[in-house]
Amino acid sequence: MESVVIQLPDGVGAPGESAARPRTLSLGPGEVATFGRGSANRPVDIALTDEGVSRYAGEVAASDDHWRLSNFSATTTYVVENLEGGGEYVKVAPGRLGAPIPFELSRVVLPLTSSFARFTVFAPRHNFLDPGSDTVAGERTVAPFALDPTAKYFLVLLALCEPRLREASSPAIPAVPDVVRRLRPLPACRGLTVSAVNFHIDYLATAKLRVRERAGAEDTPRIDWKREALVSLALRFDLVREEHLKLLPPLHGGLRARGRKGAVA
Repeated sequence: MESVVIQLPDGVGAPGESAARPRTLSLGPGEVATFGRGSANRPVDIALTDEGVSRYAGEVAASDDHWRLSNFSATTTYVVENLEGGGEYVKVAPGRLGAPIPFELSRVVLPLTSSFARFTVFAPRHNFLDPGSDTVAGERTVAPFALDPTAKYFLVLLALCEPRLREASSPAIPAVPDVVRRLRPLPACRGLTVSAVNFHIDYLATAKLRVRERAGAEDTPRIDWKREALVSLALRFDLVREEHLKLLPPLHGGLRARGRKGAVA
């Protein structure tokens, strides 16, 4: 299972990939991805094409539940931002090797002469203590689905589940553009795009909830069966609940603002 998922910069990926779908690179524990401008005889895994980036600028190394960043520049400090925090960041000094990064969702920023080069790194194997576990006696119990309610991926999951949370018999599952419109009023989601929501759905399906394609879904558009599977699993195991709806913007028409009815205990 991958312990790090890297969202590649625009223009990096396999030929023929849709621009609407984010390009990713997955690493398992112990695997490494290099980044920089690269060269014909020394290619890199994450190509940053600006002339202000070193040809071999650094490495991302995956550990079991986090990742490490190496800075091969002799003069430039790199910054790793916490995408889900309140402005927290880690500075990685020139020549620093294997700096541990504590954030689950991060953006690596390299300064250029007139702008910045960026790429995003996700560490989906961050674990959270089960709230009901005993932290003193015996081994601690880790939650089987490690979801962070403060993360954007959780808001995407919540928006997908909202119609059925409000009305259990509703067959509706929002489309990706509907999720974008639903979440954009939130300050943290004002820049949310269709591509970003697609990425969060893929991230939830493959890394966080590990859903499997059901039989007979071969002719269903890829994102459709993932949305359906995520909603089914999240509601079945109460990963999103009625009390989480307060995290969404107030309703103005459309969905009825009433609680979930008819759920089976």
